[in-house]
This record gives sequence, structure tokens and C-alpha cells, in this order.
Amino acid sequence: MTRKELIGNIRKKKSFLCIGLDSDLNKIPHFLMEENDPVFEFNKQIIDATHDLAIAYKPNMAFYESGGIAGWKSLQKTIDYLQNFEDVFIIADAKRGDIGNTSRHYARAFFEHFKADALTVAPYMGKDSIEPFLEFENKWVILLALTSNQGAFDFQYIQNRESGKKVFEEIIETSKQWAGPDKMMYVVGATKAEMLSRIRKIAPEHFLLVPGIGAQGGSLEEVAKHGMNKDCGLIVNSSRGIIFASKDHDFAEQAREKASELQQKMEKLLM
Repeated sequence: MTRKELIGNIRKKKSFLCIGLDSDLNKIPHFLMEENDPVFEFNKQIIDATHDLAIAYKPNMAFYESGGIAGWKSLQKTIDYLQNFEDVFIIADAKRGDIGNTSRHYARAFFEHFKADALTVAPYMGKDSIEPFLEFENKWVILLALTSNQGAFDFQYIQNRESGKKVFEEIIETSKQWAGPDKMMYVVGATKAEMLSRIRKIAPEHFLLVPGIGAQGGSLEEVAKHGMNKDCGLIVNSSRGIIFASKDHDFAEQAREKASELQQKMEKLLM
């Protein structure tokens, strides 16, 4: 999906919602265990109920890898199913990143085999670990910049004595030279919304993937206030708050209700 298409979908759906498919086998409704593939059936019903409200879906690889071969099959079927919707942006939340040759195979796995539109990537190993992901046309790298977890303070806020910039600022400042806003995005946690203004000064045009809304306590309004640009420039993710809104037979309907609440707020923020 191109940047133009992504912006067009935001305007069409009046939404910048991403639904995280953190589909934990231990948390999905118990009656789905009777299905041949409980995780895929859960995902399918969530997608069917919400695809007109969300511009993106983000399967978190850990919840599929932990299931071994069965988990990988559930992931493949989920991404294959998402391919039926041309106006859905598919983000593989894998947080990969390694030396060049290894990264190239990670890129092939997620861009060629699974056909995801975007992949989350860790920047710690630098430019040569990122470049292989950037070689794929109309595919996106979503670089970890400032995360929403408490451990973000361990390293991401360390200040460079010479430049005065924090590590997350150095990551964005340096990496934006590797790819423009049509190939690269950044992960910025919603619980760090006050930092979005600083990030926007460094990367005014790049899209930001913002997790942490809902269960993690991030404020959608604060994220929009500090992070929105003329093209919206935001993909805001909610996972548990939507997909686990109910464990009963109405789980898909309840997921839609929660997604609709967020979409309606987003529509107002986009005006």
C-alpha cells in the first residue's frame, strides 16, 4: 500500500484505527476451542465485525510463534484473509532487526511470503540492519523509536552529552535520512504523548504508529493534539481493549462496539 492509498483510506473511513490481533489462545472465548483453528476463527470474526472501522490490523508475532506450527498456520490464514480487503493496511508486529543478510531473509519472510504491508523493526544494529527491509517496493519499515513500556526509560531517554538529544531523538534524526515518509514510519507509545511534539519537529511528515491506547491508558485526544499532521500522520493501535471486550458469544459485536467508539472519536479529531 502506498502513502497516497493509506491517506485515502483514512479519509474514506474517517478513521486512523489499527486493531492489534494479539490473539492469545488462553483468552479467546472458550467455545471457539471446538473449531479446527480457534485463533483464526477468532480473528476472522473480529475482522468481519470491524474492517469498515479500522484502516489497519497488526498481528503480534509472539502470539502466533508461541503456538508452533499451528500458530504459524493461524497467522498465514489470518493474513491471507486480510488480503480480501483492499483498504486494510497489514502490519506484521515482529520487531525484527539483525545483520544485513539475516534482515534480508526476515524481509522476504514477511513481505514476500506473508505479504504484509509493513514490519516493525528494531534499530539497535544500525543502518545496514535496516536497509534490506527498505529494498521492497511499496513496503514499509516501522522503526521502534519511543515505546510505551516502563522499560523505555532504561535506554531511550539517555541523553547524548554532545548533541543534547535523547536516544529516541537520535534514532529518528539519523534514520529519516535512510528513507522518506513514503517508506518509513516510527513507533511512538501513546503513554509518551507529551513527547510527540518533539518528535513532530524532527519528523513532520512521517506516519507514527501509536500503541498504548485503551488498556495501557494512553489518551487518544492527547496523541492527536501533539502528533497529528496535515495528512493525519497517525495510526493508533488498540488491541486488548477491542478484541477481548467480551468472552461470550457476542465477542465480535462487543469488539465492533469498542472499535466504533474509537472511530467516532477519530472522526471528530479529523475534522
